Amino acid sequence: MKTKLILSLIIFCLFIIPHHLVQAASNLESSVQNQLGSEDISVSLRELDSGELLFEKNGDLTMKPASTLKLLTASAALGMLGPDYRFRTEIFIDGEIEGKTLNGDLYIKGGGDPTLQKKDFIFLAGVLKSNGISEIKGNIYGDDSLFAGEQLTPGIAKEDESFYFAARTSALTMSPDNDYDAGTIIIHVNAANAGERPQVTADPGTSGLIIDNQALTVSRNQPNTIEILRQYGTNQVTITGNIPLSTTFKDWVTLIDPTINTLEAIKASLEESGLTLAKTIKLERKSVPRKAKSIYTKHSLPLESLMHPFLKLSNNSMANIFIKTLGREFNGKGDTNEGLIALKDYGISIGLNMENWRLEDGSGLSHANKVSANELSLLLTKMNEIPSYKILHSSLPIGGQADRKVGGSLKNRFIEEKYRNRVIAKTGHISGVYTLAGYVKANSGRTYAFAIMTQNQAANRLNAIDQVVKQMIKDY
Repeated sequence: MKTKLILSLIIFCLFIIPHHLVQAASNLESSVQNQLGSEDISVSLRELDSGELLFEKNGDLTMKPASTLKLLTASAALGMLGPDYRFRTEIFIDGEIEGKTLNGDLYIKGGGDPTLQKKDFIFLAGVLKSNGISEIKGNIYGDDSLFAGEQLTPGIAKEDESFYFAARTSALTMSPDNDYDAGTIIIHVNAANAGERPQVTADPGTSGLIIDNQALTVSRNQPNTIEILRQYGTNQVTITGNIPLSTTFKDWVTLIDPTINTLEAIKASLEESGLTLAKTIKLERKSVPRKAKSIYTKHSLPLESLMHPFLKLSNNSMANIFIKTLGREFNGKGDTNEGLIALKDYGISIGLNMENWRLEDGSGLSHANKVSANELSLLLTKMNEIPSYKILHSSLPIGGQADRKVGGSLKNRFIEEKYRNRVIAKTGHISGVYTLAGYVKANSGRTYAFAIMTQNQAANRLNAIDQVVKQMIKDY
């Protein structure tokens, strides 16, 4: 009886499902099995407009999403804050101006702006001068009270804390360039003469970090072995290894305390711009007094513009800032937990099954995050229905586009002509985890939402994932 029922269902499906889709699913099943196997994987494919599930392999198995989690964070940030949302940094003075001297303090109130840079600190010097100030006899205080809780999101390993992807989050922070990796500086190493220490510079400056240059310039035919690490829990950055003649090297290091380190960078910029600061000046945290006078507000780029570096370059700093901002704006507290509650509320509002999501951050860096491929592909179809879809879609990496500002983390994948521009998706990778989720334009001309997740992998799985996506292009 059971065998007859199964046979009847198969015959029924053959009549209601077009033959080419049956064959496509069979081919995709074989590709998944051959490329990825059947353990520790989750694969899902949906028709974009209807959301119909066309294929799944362990589709409801919850797994580590890595940076594909940023799809939800980006959608929520745009949906809840709005594409025109701008982060603000406010400047106050507290004291009397006598002649050209401020007998009082300068306050910088952070609003989580990831785009704050040295050029803004130079502009601040101009603002002070335009207010008749060329000397400050008080202190410089940073008000970072808009964000609360730990500066590091859960799950960051001790050995990763120096690297840009694990930067600390503060309401008062800065970025060294237009990638907007907030909470970091860039260390540049330039070869000197053979046998000598290389030259070392920093953008936007050392910012209170202490550089210990132990590196050595070597002959041209030797390998570049430079390593730049901030020693755990300290302001000391150690540079080791060899750099060949006539070469350069750069790397990002995180700030031990973005608020104070940013104040250090501001102080240095003010002095470079000709302002005189008190020799006994203090750089500390302090809330802006009510009696303080506002003299300038710097606004970030709109959120819409920030989506490009966020998604194309998989920016963890922005993810953490977005989550704390959601917590502050919608739950009254700018910490990660409240932000994740807001993120879950958003997911429910667009029709996701948030009981199937486990969230510990908004970047995907934590190994404790869990979601299934079916939920990721469902999110991608729901994104297709929201007003911000065009912004999100245009901000995703495009397979085969060599320009990193277009191809992003997919610039070296799907480079063959027949696959170029066909895959628009978010990549994801943490230790043992390789994921890809987004949109694929198949040979039929139709666009599908897909998600491919792997975990507990001993080897790189990028090529295997790409082969599965190419199978989708070929048969659907």
